[in-house]
Amino acid sequence: MYRSILLILCSGVMMTEGLEHIHHNFTMLQDYLTDVQSTYPHITKLYSIGPTVEGRSLWVLAIGGHVNTEKELQPHVKYIGNMHGNEVVSREVLLHLIDYYVTSYGNNETIKNFLDNTVVHILPSMNPDGWENSVEGQCTGVVGRQNANNIDLNRNFPDLVHNENTGTIQLETQAIIDWLPKYNFVLSANIHGGVVLANYPYDFYLNNTWGPNNGPSVSPDDDTFRHISLVYARSHHTMASTNGIGIPGQGCDNQFFQDGITNGADWYPVIGGMQDYNYIARGILEITLEISCCKYPNASDLEGFWNRNKDALVNYLLEVHRGVKGIIIDENNNRVTNAVLTIQGRESRPFYSGHRGEYYRMLLPGNYVLNVNYTSASGNVTTESKAINVVEGVVTRVDFISFASGAGHMTSFMSYLITVFIVVYKYL
Repeated sequence: MYRSILLILCSGVMMTEGLEHIHHNFTMLQDYLTDVQSTYPHITKLYSIGPTVEGRSLWVLAIGGHVNTEKELQPHVKYIGNMHGNEVVSREVLLHLIDYYVTSYGNNETIKNFLDNTVVHILPSMNPDGWENSVEGQCTGVVGRQNANNIDLNRNFPDLVHNENTGTIQLETQAIIDWLPKYNFVLSANIHGGVVLANYPYDFYLNNTWGPNNGPSVSPDDDTFRHISLVYARSHHTMASTNGIGIPGQGCDNQFFQDGITNGADWYPVIGGMQDYNYIARGILEITLEISCCKYPNASDLEGFWNRNKDALVNYLLEVHRGVKGIIIDENNNRVTNAVLTIQGRESRPFYSGHRGEYYRMLLPGNYVLNVNYTSASGNVTTESKAINVVEGVVTRVDFISFASGAGHMTSFMSYLITVFIVVYKYL
């Protein structure tokens, strides 16, 4: 049994003991997620983003104090594990992160405050088909790495810069592509194994150079990417302190990455990777975490991996509450979906407002100019820029609200009051 369950009949409350440190097969994983959702229905929502090639569901558990409602301006973040089927540690630490969140919500003020203002989406296994072919104890190799069509999913995403990745998009890849705009994710990490480090964009070179030793491929948000990578590495028990050197004898003890982080292309260039697609397609800040030298360690080692990664997994997502956020409303008092936003000097990588007109951008402290562009349902094009100041510990709120200038627009007095309230609330 994947976990022991104690049912308290007198109170009608189901209590759960700790999740075991074992390798969970697909049925066990599915049953565990279902159990969590039924035990904690007020803070969890279980949903599938689609099937795999062999028909297994890609289950996501969303966790948050307002997960079943739409609280205004709560960012959505995500973790994705087991993209390569034989890299299994991520699958297990994410199940334990779920367990930690739901059992800590009622007694840990930091966790409760975070989950009351954030929605965390966790996909423990993006490649359950590949997992089925993997073998416990095999620290290296590629058996089980690909999906059921023998495709490496981390080389399968569209190349939005060079258009060189023209292979058939797999079901698992398409499920991720379709998932991204539904929740307008802000921060993400994709968790792998085989080395110990935090890897940040770009994974490819903009000038289409693919040879070794070409140096880092720097993105416009390099400062933020380096910061969040260091947050994970320094919160991990060994990643930064040993400069990415793993456990001797497990295959990566001869590696060296300063502070446990690296630019992706500087390590080795990849085309069709998921982190670059997240960033370029939707403006999502995603990094790739490598958390174990051994790809499929024995179950007896799993508790150690959880202990080394627990603080880092929690602290990384806490970083979403920095930068700028706000709401975009057009001249008809409608919230604007898919408005294009940019930071001056970083225009090549836009981000977008969600279906409630809400936007978010993680930024380090400093002065910036924020640009917005959209076409309203009435066909009016709006372009506006605002100077913003970002400080540590506070998310700056900046709303963009268009007032109608022509007759017949916003004649409702109530619409006017709502708009004025939003403007005033910004400064409270």
